[in-house]
Amino acid sequence: MADRNLIKSAKQSKRYPFIAEHRGGPLTKENHRKLIRWAGECSERVLFLIGNEIDKRLLYALDVAKQWENDAIPTGIAIKASLGAHAVAREAENPVYKAIARSIGQTVATAHMADHSLGGAFYALKAVKLAKKDIKKEREWQIQKLNELPSELIEIIQNMWIDKELDRRI
Repeated sequence: MADRNLIKSAKQSKRYPFIAEHRGGPLTKENHRKLIRWAGECSERVLFLIGNEIDKRLLYALDVAKQWENDAIPTGIAIKASLGAHAVAREAENPVYKAIARSIGQTVATAHMADHSLGGAFYALKAVKLAKKDIKKEREWQIQKLNELPSELIEIIQNMWIDKELDRRI
């Protein structure tokens, strides 16, 4: 009985489309991997904003995300890499650097929970805004990359983006 109630409440959650199949949700492993790739592309695209002085924990986290996408490492390693990237964000004084570190932390955390992929894109946009660069152009690029994904992923990302009012929060 408790399992049925848990499943029922999970299906009512806005996060349900992001729950992996092996956890009782609808998200296939293939689509989960596509989400981490999209988030990673968003994070990597803004790295130039912090120049050549990139903390090795951030580079490691991006590498871990790619390895997880290729099924080369377990989720636990990705979680630890995410914590390392978020530690960089907490230590950073530069707001652009902090936003990029958060973007990378959210990207690699996508291995654990797929809806973190939105954070990779969101914080990348925040970094662009803080760097006083063209946020509209960056958002258009993100949408273009998003549109390369399967339609069901496009829909859940767009719906969650709207539900969380992320455009307003950048």
